[in-house]
Amino acid sequence: MSIKILNIEDQNKSQVLKLSDNLIGLKVNNRLLKYVVDWQLNRSKKRVAKTKQRNEIIGSTRKIYAQKGTGGARHSSRKAPIFVGGGIAHGPKGDNYKTKNINKKIRKLALAQTISKKNINKELFILEDVKKKINKTKVFNNFLVKNNIKNVLIVTDKETEKNIHKSVRNIPDVKLISEQGTNVYDLIKFKNVLFTKSSIKKIEERFANEKN
Repeated sequence: MSIKILNIEDQNKSQVLKLSDNLIGLKVNNRLLKYVVDWQLNRSKKRVAKTKQRNEIIGSTRKIYAQKGTGGARHSSRKAPIFVGGGIAHGPKGDNYKTKNINKKIRKLALAQTISKKNINKELFILEDVKKKINKTKVFNNFLVKNNIKNVLIVTDKETEKNIHKSVRNIPDVKLISEQGTNVYDLIKFKNVLFTKSSIKKIEERFANEKN
C-alpha cells in the first residue's frame, strides 16, 4: 500500500512511499487497543495510597474473649479488619502494587493495529526527512495548515527531531516524540499522526514478520 510523502522543504514535490500491509493494512481489534491503553495508563500512575493490613498493625494479638461459651461470634485479635482500628482488607498497597504484564508480541500487534486504524481513517501522514534546520514556528505551522493537519503527533527520526524541534514546540496541540517512543496511547490521543519517512520505515522493520 502506498502513501503520499509530504515535503516541507519543497511542498510541490510529489512522491509516494510503499508500506507493508502488516503495518498499515491490518484488521483492527478495538478491544485489544483499549486493553493496551489501560495497561499503559495503569503503569503511568504513581501509587501513593497505602493502608495497613492486619499484620502491620501494632498491638496485642491476644484473643478478645473466649472462643466458646459467650454466645457471640468467634474472634481473634482487635487487629482483624472488622474492627475499628484494625487492618484494612484488600486496601491500596502503595509502591508495592503490582501491575499486569502484557506479552511483548501483543503490544507490538496493538501498535501496528493503531497505525492501521489511522491509515483507514485518513489520519496517517508521512513527512520527508528534514535535512535543514527550521527555526521559525511560522514555517512549520504554515506547512500543517496547508495540509490541513491539526492535533497531530509527530514521530521523528533523530536528525529530523533536531531540525524541527524549535519550530514545533510552540504550536498548540502538537507533540513531538522519537521513533523509539512510539506508543498506542499517544497515537490514539491525537487525531492525526505524522511520521517521518525514516521513522515509519524503522517501525515497519519491527513488524516485517508479524501476523495479525
